[in-house]
Amino acid sequence: MIPICQFDQLSPEDILNRDIQAEEDVGAAVDAVLAEVRKNGDAALRAYTRQFDGAELEDLQVTERELEDAVAATDEDFLETLRQAAENIRAFHEQQVRRDFVLTKDGGIVMGQRYTPIEKVGICVPRSPVAFPSTILMNVIPAQIAGVRDIVLVTPPEKDGSVSASALAAAKIAGATKIFKVGGAQAVAALAYGTESIPKVDKIVGPGGIFVATAKRKVFGQVAIDMVAGPSEILVLADGRSNPAYVAADMLSQAEHDVLASAVLVTDSMELAKAVREELEFQLEQLPRREIARKALERRGKILVTASLDKAVEAANLIAPEHLELCVDDPFALLHKIKNAGSIFLGRSAPEALGDYFAGPNHTLPTSGTARFSSPLSVDDFVKKSSFLYYTPEALREAAPRIADFAEREGLHAHARSVLIRSEEKGELLK
Repeated sequence: MIPICQFDQLSPEDILNRDIQAEEDVGAAVDAVLAEVRKNGDAALRAYTRQFDGAELEDLQVTERELEDAVAATDEDFLETLRQAAENIRAFHEQQVRRDFVLTKDGGIVMGQRYTPIEKVGICVPRSPVAFPSTILMNVIPAQIAGVRDIVLVTPPEKDGSVSASALAAAKIAGATKIFKVGGAQAVAALAYGTESIPKVDKIVGPGGIFVATAKRKVFGQVAIDMVAGPSEILVLADGRSNPAYVAADMLSQAEHDVLASAVLVTDSMELAKAVREELEFQLEQLPRREIARKALERRGKILVTASLDKAVEAANLIAPEHLELCVDDPFALLHKIKNAGSIFLGRSAPEALGDYFAGPNHTLPTSGTARFSSPLSVDDFVKKSSFLYYTPEALREAAPRIADFAEREGLHAHARSVLIRSEEKGELLK
């Protein structure tokens, strides 16, 4: 049963409870996979797919015919759901597009900043129990909006070598340019190093289990990555007027992900705390994934009772959750007080699942407290910035003495010389 605790009686370490590290044998196994794929390319990918997925593959890439058949096999009602979700995601992320700027100053000085898309991006999509169409939409669409040329999607196949029709339909709607039937650490290796079939990319994004997360961490530097995601998290901040059935349902929506998932309620009402605990027990018995959810609640779930809503906000900011629900009468009054959260759901009619599938904001979010310093996946993850500047000879001549003095004070005399050599006096270079 999930524990009920008084917030003021717990230490930060007791509240956070996030000490999850990959075991040494996971790291060693991932090292072996990375080395094998780097050495043997597609042959290694086929061998790992046979070993881990039970699929015998000749061609790793999903064909255009497979995509067309998948769309035809997907019922029209769900296709319309995918299209509407894609439209919502696109509308939200189009607001994130950055604009170049140019700053001009007296004397002919021009400087500015320009944004260019990353050319090749790899997107990892896990299979549990099927490749997630929602993850495909959330990762592909921002990359497409950013202008990424090659959007390479990797996901493990079923034993018959297929990928779920709904996932392929989502990939078609979102605009993935290539799709490969590869998952796990071996997929990360293929994207990082390239193989005969799979192109080497510049950045890898997307979720996965401990092997994918460890592989992403290990190839960082060879390629960029979005984040190293931990187990899923939800924190529901609720007042005493909240419906305990709603609160319990929202907590279970994350607890069913994984035995390491974290579901936390923070409330200023002991009465609600007890009612939610009872409701959790009742709803658990109705879930197909009840054993996973129960273990998650027992291991990493918690109900924190605070003296006030302000204290509840303090707890939320300390925990910095992936998903934060504000189930209170006036959520907008609390919004400006929230400093650390991946995505914030306002009011009693905005369950976390709304953001997972349909509303528009991205569901790839910082976990494990990293919302203190990082952000949801966005168009920004698929672009890079370059600054530029231009000085006229006259403008450089005016600034040259100060630049040279600055450089020489740092002991970098060649820096100073590179400025002074361009400064002219009476038509001759300064010596």
